[in-house]
Amino acid sequence: MSKKILIVGGVAGGASAAARLRRLDEHAEIIIFEKGPYISFANCGLPYYIGGSIDERERLLVQTPKGMADRFRIDVRTKSEVMAIDPQKRTVRVQSQERGHYEESYDELILSPGAKPMVPDIPGKDNPLIYTVRSIPDIDRIKEQINSSNSRSSIVIGGGFIGVEMAENLKEAGLDVTLIEGNGQLLTPFDPELAAALAQEMEQNGVNLLFSQRVQGFHSLEQGIGVELADGHVLTADLVILAIGVTPDTSFLKSSGVSLGTRGHIIVNEALESSVPHIYAVGDAIEVTETIHGTKTAIPLAGPANKQGRIVADRIAGLSSTYKGTQGTSIIKVFGMTGATTGSNEKTLNRLGVEYRTVIVHPASHASYYPGSSAITLKLLFSPEGKILGAQAVGYDGVDKRIDDIAVAIHFGGHIRDLTELELSYAPPYSSAKDPVNMVGYAAENIMAGRVETFTYDQLSERQPEQSILLDVRSELEHRNGNIPGSINISVDELRQRLNELDNSKEIWVYCQVGLRGYTASQILRQHGLSVKNLSGGFKTYRQAQFKPAPISSANQDNHPTTEQPQRIDNELNVCGLSCPGPLIQVKQKMDQLSNGETLRVKASDPGFYEDVKAWATMSGSALLHLERIKGGIIEAVIAKNSVKPISDSPSHHDPASTMVVFSGDLDKAIASLIIANGAAASGRKVTMFFTFWGLNVIRKHQTQPVSKTMIGRMFDMMLPRGSKKLGMSKMNMLGVGPKIIRGLMKNNNVSSLEELIESVIAQGAQLVACQMSMDLMGIQREELIDQVTIGGVGYYLGEASQANHNLFI
Repeated sequence: MSKKILIVGGVAGGASAAARLRRLDEHAEIIIFEKGPYISFANCGLPYYIGGSIDERERLLVQTPKGMADRFRIDVRTKSEVMAIDPQKRTVRVQSQERGHYEESYDELILSPGAKPMVPDIPGKDNPLIYTVRSIPDIDRIKEQINSSNSRSSIVIGGGFIGVEMAENLKEAGLDVTLIEGNGQLLTPFDPELAAALAQEMEQNGVNLLFSQRVQGFHSLEQGIGVELADGHVLTADLVILAIGVTPDTSFLKSSGVSLGTRGHIIVNEALESSVPHIYAVGDAIEVTETIHGTKTAIPLAGPANKQGRIVADRIAGLSSTYKGTQGTSIIKVFGMTGATTGSNEKTLNRLGVEYRTVIVHPASHASYYPGSSAITLKLLFSPEGKILGAQAVGYDGVDKRIDDIAVAIHFGGHIRDLTELELSYAPPYSSAKDPVNMVGYAAENIMAGRVETFTYDQLSERQPEQSILLDVRSELEHRNGNIPGSINISVDELRQRLNELDNSKEIWVYCQVGLRGYTASQILRQHGLSVKNLSGGFKTYRQAQFKPAPISSANQDNHPTTEQPQRIDNELNVCGLSCPGPLIQVKQKMDQLSNGETLRVKASDPGFYEDVKAWATMSGSALLHLERIKGGIIEAVIAKNSVKPISDSPSHHDPASTMVVFSGDLDKAIASLIIANGAAASGRKVTMFFTFWGLNVIRKHQTQPVSKTMIGRMFDMMLPRGSKKLGMSKMNMLGVGPKIIRGLMKNNNVSSLEELIESVIAQGAQLVACQMSMDLMGIQREELIDQVTIGGVGYYLGEASQANHNLFI
């Protein structure tokens, strides 16, 4: 006797189960209920229809009801929502647009309801200009809004995969885009230093970014919509995309007896059976096992959903297939860059209490001498015993296959030794003789074998300057173009001859650009009897991790140098395939050969060149006439030698600019400095405030942050005021009464509070810089300072001061 199988939901899991069932059982009666109008569509492709990469709407339709009926003899009922299930009677209750209310019986039931976008319960959530992205009708409404009105601006709320993809494609559609994310980074499956590279790619392509911001309401405007932030600011746009996450669409199961997890996901076993006999579940609505640690999780990805649909069909047809779980392998396009991840990230490992090691390498995507090569940032996480726990990569080429290689290794319980032994395809256009996967394996093996000790960029705050030396082994040119504050410079090529300059009683913390020269220097120093550590990922990773989005008020100006080509190009230089410092060295050598006023057009593939060439042009006095990213992640710059009117991010000597050193942590002096800074900013000046020593207390967060500290750091922490609200007076403090009096007087006289003054000066585009040296001495870490602060050294401040005509010390 043939079985009657009902499937609730189509798209990936449900449609895959139906097609597989028919191939295994020609006689089964198969019915699919889909509450939307489309049975199977490319939901992962929806954002790209907005941006125009997919120009024909019909290409989003993977299968139609007629196609399913003709090829597979499957009864597809669209616009039919399953409202309830009765497991005792083995029936489902359906609300159909065509048939009304009715019941349908089943022998086996497959649940594939998917997940729906989360909509927060805040004022104005029902505004018609707020859109979510789940289905083709959703994307049709967004497309209509863009095309039928003069929509010029958009706000995307949420920096996950959907939010980032929608931000990119709205920008491609010609809209101004601001993305608001509640966390301190985009794309939380990635660790912060890799997510920063993807965020910077978005900003350099014109997307405004707001991190650590919460939306607390929406307002209807005469034209457009207002988005109210928790800090009181209101942003306006012509439309809003809500992409803060998804929740399982399982409310219809609450009285069915089917067991649900704490967040509403259907609990299933490895056969994908629910707690109720004859009911299976697949897709975004189920809770699955994470394969590396065996914990329960939910991962809304199309690949696992398709596999699950196939396995359920096998089970119903009598085959013994099982679902082993998922490791969360995923990938995303961010303009020209790609990011991919598999397995566990640091946040997951810390949450689970798993001991781990990390290593970061920056190899070329293929042989650097073959055109089109570009750098990949590849991070590997592994246990002290060498088991691979996870990997992440970002870059412009070759990211996908490297993460796929490591994903396979993880699936089979791989060890870092396996990565070194993998024999992968090689030819110059596709890879190098030592593939990046081999390279990260070699680096991890060196760590595990004890041949090198490493430190990570976020451990720099733990370094004790009196007991260690921070040594930059790059060239003098690279060091001058940017370095870690507090470091000295001895090139690796001069290191053997200058060993006597190092105090061998101190530990040497070495860094180079990407880690390779640092490893060489470590071996030299170690074999001469010194204690040494090497910075994993080098200065490139350190600098990338410092990325903070530009204030919206100045983002367009700061991040979009002119893309109009200068009328005259005198010389050309192609440094594609070279990694730092190669491009800068070549640029300097070529510029030295030019006469004043001559121009040089440079093409580079190293992602860091975008920022490097800005700093170099400023440092050398040359003019950066043109800077943009072109196809394939290539960076094109045009530089004029010793031009009298440089185009750069720094103001000329004739531009009004103010700098001030805030040394004091007294309330009255902090108020005075912020009043002056606000006045200067309001008058059109560029304002830089350099907070050092006790002045750091002004920009500390009020809440205690979960950071580790040395004994000295903890001592300072107990003695120092935590944030601006705890500051005392320089005179008449009166055991804390003085600050209350002055704050009361300010309030009564309608003078903004210190906290309001800080918010105001930031909103006006002022730059707040924290002194790295003072932070190191006092044990203050980046996480303890307000989010808008930049970390810098005295050299950074002096560079700003040299171009200002108004300098104060408070």
